[in-house]
Amino acid sequence: MNLVQSLSTLHKVILRPFIFSLTLLIVAEPLARSSEATGQEPSAQKAPASTESRKSMQAAAQLAQKSTSGSSAFSGQGSTSTQNNSGKPHLRVGLALAGGGTRGCAHIGVIRALEKAGIPIDCIAGTSMGAIVGGLYASGRSTDDIQELILSKKLVHGYDTVPIPVRVALVPIFFLPHLFGYHPYDGLYRGGVFASFIRKSAPEGHREIENFRIPFAAIASNILDGKAYPIKEGCIGKALQASSAIPFLRRPVDIGDKLFIDGGIVLNLPVEETRNLGADFVIAVDVDDDLVNMQKKDFRKIGSVATRALNMHLSTIDAVQLQKADFVIHPDVTGIDLLSRKLKDARKAIKSGENETDKLLAALKKKIEEQQVSIADKHADKATVKGEQIQND
Repeated sequence: MNLVQSLSTLHKVILRPFIFSLTLLIVAEPLARSSEATGQEPSAQKAPASTESRKSMQAAAQLAQKSTSGSSAFSGQGSTSTQNNSGKPHLRVGLALAGGGTRGCAHIGVIRALEKAGIPIDCIAGTSMGAIVGGLYASGRSTDDIQELILSKKLVHGYDTVPIPVRVALVPIFFLPHLFGYHPYDGLYRGGVFASFIRKSAPEGHREIENFRIPFAAIASNILDGKAYPIKEGCIGKALQASSAIPFLRRPVDIGDKLFIDGGIVLNLPVEETRNLGADFVIAVDVDDDLVNMQKKDFRKIGSVATRALNMHLSTIDAVQLQKADFVIHPDVTGIDLLSRKLKDARKAIKSGENETDKLLAALKKKIEEQQVSIADKHADKATVKGEQIQND
């Protein structure tokens, strides 16, 4: 190999990836401000249609406050019974928790408010941060436990074992093995430490998804065929590692015949997957900002175009799922960076999730009761038909 060929190989294998990684750092850091993230994809801002939906829900809440006391009894959390104490068929309530980085801390507040109100949580599907919060909760950890993992930064340190600037500085060393024929999957982090941390954070005896007290699915994107898949069995650590494997930052996760990256790439708000878990009534928790109009001058800042493009894409796919939900809760996460390292942002998101849910409780309970009556009527109709068939026989 002559000198020219050697320099060409050096540029292709080492320098070009290094320059790319530096570019990634320049673009990502203004958005993220830190690598100490909850390990989530940059989530979309809400489409105009979802903004209208949120306003409608708020109006419905005010109306419901006047028309109903919201004092009806609900079955206990995680119930899998088919009837409640009144003998009526039990309405299975499911949560669809969206990805959204630090904004996804709002899921903790939402779940806490639902618990206090006695609204059942019979199944959960989550993407990225939604999968992390939802998965730990479904395994048996309390909202206080999950909040402590976040506010103590244990979760952050488990996700980012080495800060991004340091990791990028070491990129040339990481690419040296390519010269000797070793080709690991693309990405700055493997994610094994995070998977181990999550597994140990789940209660003993509930570290396999099939053993959870609440049916659960973590959504991840299969890079091989470009489709989203629910992970409903196996180790919780591996599942959440896959669901939150941000491209470029984290290496894809090899599970079976699939190679997974962050679920938010394809399905950021898993409403349909929640229903597939058996939910009769799906509450979608959307943690995106509103996709508002912007000015040309807003896109002179480094990273602004990439941020907007991502938000436009995810707003579109989220809007489709929002229309399929029975109820939408949209906490106010304005001003919270997707990968913020600030504890005040995490606290703000948690509090916003709880406050917004409290505001909508009357409307939510009324909607659940209406749905339960509908199911009871269907059961009665089936019983009548069955009785008539028996008499005819």
